[in-house]
Amino acid sequence: MTPTVTTPEERVAPWAAALWHAVLAGDESSAADTAHAALQDGLDAECVLLDVIGAVQRRVGEEWAVNHLTVAQEHAATAINERVIAALSRAPGEPPAPYRHDVTPAAHRRGGPPGTHRRGEPPGNSPPGPRAPSGPPARARITVACVDGEWHALPARLLAEVLTLRGWRVDFLGAQVPTAHLIAHLHHTRADAVALSGSLATRLPTAHAAISACRAAGVPVLAGGAAFGPGGRHAELLGADLWAGDARTAAARLSETSLRRPTGTPFADEPLKHLLDQEYTLIRRSAPQLVRATLHGLRARFPALRDYTEAQYQHTADDVAQIVAFLAAALYVDDPDLFASFGRWTAAVLAARHVPVESLLHALDVLRTEARDFPRAAAMLREAHEAVRTSPDGAGE
Repeated sequence: MTPTVTTPEERVAPWAAALWHAVLAGDESSAADTAHAALQDGLDAECVLLDVIGAVQRRVGEEWAVNHLTVAQEHAATAINERVIAALSRAPGEPPAPYRHDVTPAAHRRGGPPGTHRRGEPPGNSPPGPRAPSGPPARARITVACVDGEWHALPARLLAEVLTLRGWRVDFLGAQVPTAHLIAHLHHTRADAVALSGSLATRLPTAHAAISACRAAGVPVLAGGAAFGPGGRHAELLGADLWAGDARTAAARLSETSLRRPTGTPFADEPLKHLLDQEYTLIRRSAPQLVRATLHGLRARFPALRDYTEAQYQHTADDVAQIVAFLAAALYVDDPDLFASFGRWTAAVLAARHVPVESLLHALDVLRTEARDFPRAAAMLREAHEAVRTSPDGAGE
């Protein structure tokens, strides 16, 4: 006898668990069957996309972070989820739907709800349930794209599917879209809005350039993804017209907000006056030298590094390069907490892989010595060191 469930979460949980096991096993066919079965069981298409597939994708990222999945397994799982989304965007027997959804929504073509729907963000945290009845202005057209250098395309793909379900004409451009090509596309399609996705804070300077260029072209921008910080504080700083933390909220805000063409200067000069000290520019330009100097200093302070294999040493070099890149991003938006949060996250990842967090503390110390002529950078490094030291994975008490 099938147990009676009453809450949306209880209805969704078994399907998310079944999809997780199929994805973990690398069974694409079973994964697609699970998603279709969830639809047949009565779950709304948007719910399947966001609360089943989206939830599984978030779990993939979490399991990688705690070293329960390898990089290869994480990539394979993401690929399966992407293909399940594609399978849901058409009824059985239909050819694959094009990436550009600029025709009547699939629900209207088939006479019923289609099976379409986070890394990174990073990803919706809103409670599962039926999609809101609100829709876009008549025949409104939106471009959904990832910031140049951003490879985490699945969150943007989920948003594209949700907007398609809600009646938008959607152009989904995918991962790593160069700003020049994005602007050319906007001119060609005369889009009413752009949804710009970013999961990595290191892409914030590039995101700023893209936002400014889109608004200069007269197209309003909705920003989304973990890159833009808690509450989207960096989205506002960089000039985005709207921000949303998940696909449902994004769709609702786009429908509820009057989409007006930006006018006047697209540049947010005043909020970024901290860049006048040139610290971001100089740290960014000297990144290779800073990485080399930090590795050299780390050898003296952390003797275990001398016994690392070539592969282990390369991983360490990559980690140091990431530290410098995140420091530059934090300087760009003048947000010490961005860098401290990255430090705590890195400490947790290292601990899960049985790498001494002591090495991270030494790296931050050495880098602070190298950046002693940069007051903002030195202060951020000091705060990050303390955040790591006092974190559950740190060396402090």
